[in-house]
Amino acid sequence: GGKSWGTTAFVSYFLSVFIVRQLISSWACWEMNYEVRQGTLAMRLLRPIHPLLSYGVGNLAALPLRAAVTLPVIVVLFATNARDHLSHDWHVWLLFPFALVGGWVITFFANVAIGALSLFMESSVKLMDVWLAAFFVFSGYLFPLDLFPDWLTAAAKWLPFRYQIGLPVELMTGVHTWESALPLLAKQWAWAAALIVASLAIWNRGLARFQAFGG
Repeated sequence: GGKSWGTTAFVSYFLSVFIVRQLISSWACWEMNYEVRQGTLAMRLLRPIHPLLSYGVGNLAALPLRAAVTLPVIVVLFATNARDHLSHDWHVWLLFPFALVGGWVITFFANVAIGALSLFMESSVKLMDVWLAAFFVFSGYLFPLDLFPDWLTAAAKWLPFRYQIGLPVELMTGVHTWESALPLLAKQWAWAAALIVASLAIWNRGLARFQAFGG
């Protein structure tokens, strides 16, 4: 990559990572596994609200508290010289909320897709562990993708993980102009759409099986 990494650049980067991670988190996979194993999913199916919608609302309900946790970090980010490594282009900041929502959608529907596999097997939590291991490496969570060898960076750009955390953080830290960010946003939302379609397909097929076996 072309960015130079000094101490304040790293501080800015990892404070940004913390903020984005708090705001895109989801735990639907673990909820679904627990409810399938305990048999309480059957009760959720009787409610008038679609189960996937209720999982989503449940995850989003935690956002105010998570946003409150990020406030001191945001203050540090903007009150110290770490802010020098943030984007100075307001056009990029206009795109940032779309990247943040896209990151959440990918995270949530990946959780749903893997969680719904618990309708076919005893538990899909181990598969979520594999997803998370790849996420930690390829999302930019543990270290900036810029520090990867070029071939690994190129691979990471085609995987969904970069679009969960990497892209929103890259927008925050001024890696992209708004023109270069647009095609990346398009890729992010393509992943979001693909995961929505995949998760609904797995859920519907799994649910038919679940109900056929009497819940």
